[in-house]
Amino acid sequence: MSAYVNEPLDPDKHDRAAFSCGNEALDRYLKERANQEISKDIAKIYVLRRQESPTTIVGYYSLSAYSVETMRLPEQVVKKLPRYNQLPAILLGRLALHVSYHGQKLGEILLADALSRSLRISGEIGAMAVLVDAKDERAARFYEHYGFCRFHDAPHSLFLTMAEIRKLGINKGSGSF
Repeated sequence: MSAYVNEPLDPDKHDRAAFSCGNEALDRYLKERANQEISKDIAKIYVLRRQESPTTIVGYYSLSAYSVETMRLPEQVVKKLPRYNQLPAILLGRLALHVSYHGQKLGEILLADALSRSLRISGEIGAMAVLVDAKDERAARFYEHYGFCRFHDAPHSLFLTMAEIRKLGINKGSGSF
């Protein structure tokens, strides 16, 4: 059995105040805005926690419905799609890992869960890609390592098509690629 569990954020259960990833904006989002976004159906937040510690947040990510302007996508992607001005997508809005867990490949577990969940969602509502706005160049390289491609008009904005996610062979049981 895995030492970690991914589950929806429960503001009454999970200790958001103790979370610190080293990025003030990501910490503040979890502590101050996440609950509002959940209650207003703006985003869904998922947390990673240790099996034996039901309240401690190891990391988190957020997912939202989104759309992407077709003209932003590379021609090799667009030529395989219907000719619409905008296409449905899923936004991986935030992904953060507590500082005490950096360097342990747990960001990969969070990303794998987010992509696996997005793929399932796309089977229900239709979404052609997962989009992310990386906070900096280091984060952009993290996403590129897993196959995300940069938009030509915004180098820290990246996408990964559902077709490519299917090819990744994410092992849902272990939360890894």
